Amino acid sequence: MNGLDTVLLVAVLLLTVVVVGAVLVGVRAVRGITGTSRPEDPAFIAEKDRQEQSLAALRSAADEANSTIDAAKSAAAAARTEAAAARAEAKAARAEARRVLDGARAEADTILERVHKQAEAEAEQLRTAARRSGEREATVLAATTREQAAEVERRAARMDDRERLHTEEVERLAERDRQLSAANAALEARESALAERDRELEQAEQQRRRELERVAGLTAEAARGELVEAIEAQAKREAALLVRDIEAEARSTGEERARHIVVDAIQRVASEQTAESVVSVLHLPGDEMKGRIIGREGRNIRTFESVTGVNLIIDDTPEAVLLSCFDPVRREVGRLTLEKLVLDGRIHPHRIEEVYDLARQEVEQLCQRAAEDALVEVGITEIHPELVGLLGRLRYRTSYGQNVLKHLVESAHIAGIMAAELRLDVPTIKRCAFLHDIGKALTHEVEGSHAIVGADVARKYGESEDVVHAIEAHHNEVPPQTVEAVLTQASDACSGGRPGARRESLEAYVRRLERIEEIAGGKLGVERVFAMQAGREVRVMVRPDDVDDISASVLARDVAKQIEEELTYPGQIRVTVVRESRVTEIAR
Repeated sequence: MNGLDTVLLVAVLLLTVVVVGAVLVGVRAVRGITGTSRPEDPAFIAEKDRQEQSLAALRSAADEANSTIDAAKSAAAAARTEAAAARAEAKAARAEARRVLDGARAEADTILERVHKQAEAEAEQLRTAARRSGEREATVLAATTREQAAEVERRAARMDDRERLHTEEVERLAERDRQLSAANAALEARESALAERDRELEQAEQQRRRELERVAGLTAEAARGELVEAIEAQAKREAALLVRDIEAEARSTGEERARHIVVDAIQRVASEQTAESVVSVLHLPGDEMKGRIIGREGRNIRTFESVTGVNLIIDDTPEAVLLSCFDPVRREVGRLTLEKLVLDGRIHPHRIEEVYDLARQEVEQLCQRAAEDALVEVGITEIHPELVGLLGRLRYRTSYGQNVLKHLVESAHIAGIMAAELRLDVPTIKRCAFLHDIGKALTHEVEGSHAIVGADVARKYGESEDVVHAIEAHHNEVPPQTVEAVLTQASDACSGGRPGARRESLEAYVRRLERIEEIAGGKLGVERVFAMQAGREVRVMVRPDDVDDISASVLARDVAKQIEEELTYPGQIRVTVVRESRVTEIAR
C-alpha cells in the first residue's frame, strides 16, 4: 500500500508539474506575441515560429505525460494484480487520482485549445497582413508597370513624330534643292545672256568711239585730257566762288566779332610808349665836370667802369656823357651812381664804390616797387617773391623801344578783356599774359629763347601748367594747346603790334616792303604792285584780259596767305587786287 501510494503520488506530481509548466510557457508566449510583435514584423514571424516549436514541445510533453499515466495505469493494474487485496482500499485513491487526472487533462486541454486558438488568430492576422502587403505591392507594381507602358507609348509616339518630321524635312530639302538647281540654271542662263549683251555693248561702244574719234579728229586720251582740264577749270571756278562766299560770311560774322573784341581791348588799355635804347645820356652842369669824371690819368673812369660794368663815353658833346650797357638794370645803376657823384662833387675811387652800393640798393628798391605796382594794377596777389624780383628788373628792359613791364601790364589787361568777352577764366588768363615775357629778365644770363627760359622759371617757382604752357607757347616754340596760350599770343600781338607801340630798324622795314612787292609781283597776270601805309596795305594792279573777277579773288587770297607764311610783321596787312576794264571808242 505504501509503494503504490508513492508511485501514484509521484505520477500525479509529475503530471501537475508538466501541465503547470506548459500553461506558464503558453501564457508567456501569448503575452510576448500580443504585447511586442506586429504581423508584418520579421521578428514577429520568427517569434511565431518559436511559439509553434514551443507548442510542439508542449504536445510532446503532454504525450509523455500520457505515456507516464499509461505506465502508472499499468503499474496500478499490476499492483492490483499483485495486490488484489488492496483494491478496496485503493479504489478511493484511484478515484481521487482519476478525478485529479481528469481535471488536469481538462485543464491541459483547455490551455491547449486556448493556445491553439490564439496561434490560429495570430496566424490569421499574419496571413491577412501578408495578403494586404502583397496587394499593396501588387497595386504599386501594377501602377509602375502602367506608367512605364505609357512612357514607352509616348516615346514611341515621339519617335514616330520625329520620323515623320524628318521625312517631311528631307522632302522639303529635296524640293529646295530642286528649286535652287532650277534658279542656278536660270541665273547661269541670265549671266550668259548678260555677258553676251556686255560684249555686244562693248563692241558697240568701241565702234561708237572709233566713229567719234574719226569725226572729232581726236583720240580718246586727248579728249579725256581736254575734258579733265575743262572740269578742273570749272571745279576751280566753283571752288573759288565757294571760298569767296565762305570768306565773306566768315568776315561778316567772325571778323566783326574778333575786331570788336580786339579793338575794344586795345582802346581801353592804350598807354604811352617811350623809345629807349641801350644808351643813357647824363647831362652835366658844365664841361669841367668831364675832367673830374675822368680823374688823374683816368683813374676815376677806370674805377667807375670796373665797379659798375657800364661803359662811360665822354666825347665832344657839350655838357653830356653817354653810358652804354646791354644790361638795362646795370646801366641804370651806373647812371644813378654817376648822377649822385656829379651832384656831390666828390669823385674818387673810394667814393665811387660807396655811391655804387647806395645806387644799387636804390635801384633794387625801385624794381621791387615797380613790380608790386604792376601786380596791384593787374590784380595778381599770390606770386613767388623771386618772380617779383624778376618782374621788377623788366622795368628797365625794352623791346623795340617798348618797355617790357608796361608791355606785360598792357597784355594782361587786353587778355582779361578778351577773356571776359568770351566768358573764360579771367584771373588765369591775365596771369598767363602778365608772365609771358618773364624770361627776358634772364636772357643775358641764360642761353635760349626767352619763352622757354620763362617757362622753366615759372615751373620752378610753382606756377600752374596752364600758365607754364602759355609762356612757352606764346612764340610758337611749342605748339599752343590751350585757349589760355592762344589768348596770350593774341594779347602779346595786340600790345606789340598796335601803332606807336614799337619801332623797327629802317633796314628791316625796307626789306619787308621789298619782299611784299616781290610776292605780289610774281603772280600771273599782275601788272604793278604798290606797298602803301608803311606796308600795312598792298595794292595789286592786274591785267583785266588775263585775270577775271573770280581769279582776282583767288589771287588776293594767295598773296595774303604767302605774306602771312613768309614774313613777320606787327598788326595786319591788307591785300587789295584792282582789276580795271577800260573801253575806248572814237566818234568821227
